[in-house]
Amino acid sequence: MVITKVLRPHAIAQATALLLLSTAAAVHAQEGNSQTLERVEITGSSIKRLEGETALPVQTVRREDIAKTGATTAAELMRNISGNAAGLTDGASISDNNGGQRGFNGANLRGIGVSSTLVLLNGRRLANFASPGDSAGVDLNNIPAGAIERVEILKDGASAIYGTDAIGGVINFITRKDYRGVDLNVYAAGTDEGGAGKRAASVSGGYGDLAAAGFNVFGVLDVQKLDALRSTQRKFLRERPLSELLPYYMSTRPYPANLRLSGSAATRAAQLAAINAAGYSISGQPFTDRNINLFAPDCNPPASVFTPGTQTCGYDYMADTEIYPDASKTSFLGRGVLKINDRSQAFLEVLRSRAETTYVLSPNPTNFTGVSVAALNRNLQRPINYNGTVDIRMRATELGNRSNEVTSDAERYVAGLTGTFANDWDYSLAASYAKNKSQDKYVNGYFLFDKLDAAIKSGDVNPFGPSSDAGKAVIDSIRVNDVARKSSGTTQGVDAKLTGSLMELAGGPLGMALGAELRRETQSFTPSALLVSNNIGGDRDSSLAPGEADASLKATSNRRNIASAYTELSAPLLKTLEVQAALRFDHYQGVGNTTNPKLGLRYQPSRQLLLRASAGTGFRAPSFSELYRPTSYGSSPAFLYDPVLDTFDQWATRKESNPDLKPERSQQFSAGVVFEPARDMSVSLDYWLIKKRDVISDLNGKTILENPQRYAAYIERDEFDEPTIILRKENQGRLKTSGLDLEANVRSSPTAWGRFGLNLSGTYVLEYKRQFGPLEPYVSNLGRFLNDQVIQRWRHRASLDWEYGDFNVTLGNTFYSGYQDDSYLPDTAPRRVKAYSLWDMSGAWRINRMLRVRAGIQNLANTAPPFSNQSYYFLSTYDPTYTDPRGRTFYASVNLSFK
Repeated sequence: MVITKVLRPHAIAQATALLLLSTAAAVHAQEGNSQTLERVEITGSSIKRLEGETALPVQTVRREDIAKTGATTAAELMRNISGNAAGLTDGASISDNNGGQRGFNGANLRGIGVSSTLVLLNGRRLANFASPGDSAGVDLNNIPAGAIERVEILKDGASAIYGTDAIGGVINFITRKDYRGVDLNVYAAGTDEGGAGKRAASVSGGYGDLAAAGFNVFGVLDVQKLDALRSTQRKFLRERPLSELLPYYMSTRPYPANLRLSGSAATRAAQLAAINAAGYSISGQPFTDRNINLFAPDCNPPASVFTPGTQTCGYDYMADTEIYPDASKTSFLGRGVLKINDRSQAFLEVLRSRAETTYVLSPNPTNFTGVSVAALNRNLQRPINYNGTVDIRMRATELGNRSNEVTSDAERYVAGLTGTFANDWDYSLAASYAKNKSQDKYVNGYFLFDKLDAAIKSGDVNPFGPSSDAGKAVIDSIRVNDVARKSSGTTQGVDAKLTGSLMELAGGPLGMALGAELRRETQSFTPSALLVSNNIGGDRDSSLAPGEADASLKATSNRRNIASAYTELSAPLLKTLEVQAALRFDHYQGVGNTTNPKLGLRYQPSRQLLLRASAGTGFRAPSFSELYRPTSYGSSPAFLYDPVLDTFDQWATRKESNPDLKPERSQQFSAGVVFEPARDMSVSLDYWLIKKRDVISDLNGKTILENPQRYAAYIERDEFDEPTIILRKENQGRLKTSGLDLEANVRSSPTAWGRFGLNLSGTYVLEYKRQFGPLEPYVSNLGRFLNDQVIQRWRHRASLDWEYGDFNVTLGNTFYSGYQDDSYLPDTAPRRVKAYSLWDMSGAWRINRMLRVRAGIQNLANTAPPFSNQSYYFLSTYDPTYTDPRGRTFYASVNLSFK
């Protein structure tokens, strides 16, 4: 991302790294040399300074910089932030096979968890994504993209001002203020290979001069429509069939169905004898295995194909799924400011947004036990003379692709007062209310399990091919169209802040800030009666009998109060030396108290050089989901190896919360240098270190199955020895990571050929180690895909700008270094995943004062996501957390302004 805000050595860098640029308007003016300069809050501090002074590493992305990349959503914007690693994207969201958080897009600074990244709008919190799941955070889909003026990203975490739960850092989306006029903007994009198109439009309007008329009102309406992308529309996926590249990831539930014969050798011998006697064979040879398919090796391509080394068909789910969802996003943000007198203002903010996303996966994989061969004979050309039963493993293709419509609604209201008194003190008072509602509706591919079970066992529905008219009537009658999950969460509170100076020191005024906040958080979850009945095929506890209600799945409602207070001091001991200190106290109802300090130092020996450092601690209370989430059932998103059965499969999982969790705690340290040899040249290098303990997570399914003796308590096996993996939230252990952030900005003087600029923002990770269980040693995640994510050693966003009169051209590059791949088989030789480098270009022409057009190309070279063995995410042969499967994309926009 282009960096337009640089750290200048003459700035007072508050090294507290406390969080975020407050959005309150500047309310105090200071005379100096016949020029009036406004004082505003600087990112990470509540103490106001002269505009242009800045804190520890703050990356600022302005509206124009966002436009140059072609990003139109907050989630797309975060892909260009080098400090954001292993974020929760749509691709990763698809893999939520345990239900609950499909549709959630979350930022993940430093890769230490979405729950450890604080996302704010105009300096205050929004409500987290309501649906309970593994991550607690703000859904980026609810950020009004069309209203964004700039984004401030503070990469030094654990703020003593806005919340010590920001262990990874803070992202503050800042909207326009005091705007007058009307802006109309339309945007359209299409891909080279089809699918994943986009249309967007926004209308912005503002009226009233705050200084002259005493008021200003502003509003923006943003509407976006994004098209789905099927796997069959991408050449790189068609060239990566699972049967050839990752045969162990092939599903054992194809269409036509596989048969699983008896575990008794004698019974199985009788079954095989009857099958072979009926004239069934595999490539002219008799069937001999326990798992067979009567139609192999022909199967039913392209999705159901023969699995080499077996006598079965496998299902290539990547040949029958969507990899990018259809989505509609609508948001409105309004803001009004009223000047009460020369010293006071009142303001009101209103946000309403809705994101509707449809996720389409392959048809449901389903098991049916105890199916009589007599019933199967109704759908076989050659009847099998056997009186017993077999088990069926099938793909419910006739029911259609699994489709979920996820709706996320957000609303937020903030009302407050700002003002000055005693000539040198500023105050701010505000009340806020934020709410998120989400619902997950099953609209296709799901069915009443007991009815389909009965229809398979009666022979009415054909597990091997098209059913009869009577069977199709049964199928149509058992389709599920149900809002299975409804969730709601609120964050409401009041906050007060007082800032000013106490006395003069040798280097300037001793600044002080005092603040307090009362906050109430709630979360409720309501499953549908059908979901509780445990009768939805594709979302049920298979250990219960068909139709037996799931007593562990019930509606929940939780709430807690949070009280916080903080103070901050900024002491310029000398003209060249400033010490900063802050202290925050939090009380979390039901969790306990915590006090967290922050200490910073800034030293500027010359106008060209600035040195800074800070240290502090952090605290994250367990989320409601981690403490109280109802037990949920599903399957592992990835195909995991079970050494007991010596096979891969998507094994059943049971997710459990834990009311006895302790909070996460952290320690942070950072140190950096900023060098500005010339007015239009700035380079900064910052070292950062984060240590977390009592990390809240569940054991990864891969870790459990690779250590079946050590983690026997987390594995339950059925009569066929198939495992159910228990994923229980626990305080696992520790995590530590460190690295370097590099920022460089160069801009030439005007020349006859125009003006040139070069910008670079990069992150080099030195260490990333974590424990996957309390008994596990530290394992490095750096430069390798480990269990559920990869932390690349180097990531950057670079751009070259050329300005010539009314024309502007930008060439950009987003880069992720290569890494060691996931090992999908025990003792598999390691392989490398190639580096991922995307180039984009855009150009803008300001036709006149009112009209501006822009056109661009994302992914100029049509670079495909590099091949990966990763086995955690449902989308296989690449990693969906950082790659973009859309390929080369062309876009254009037109902006019309009336001012």
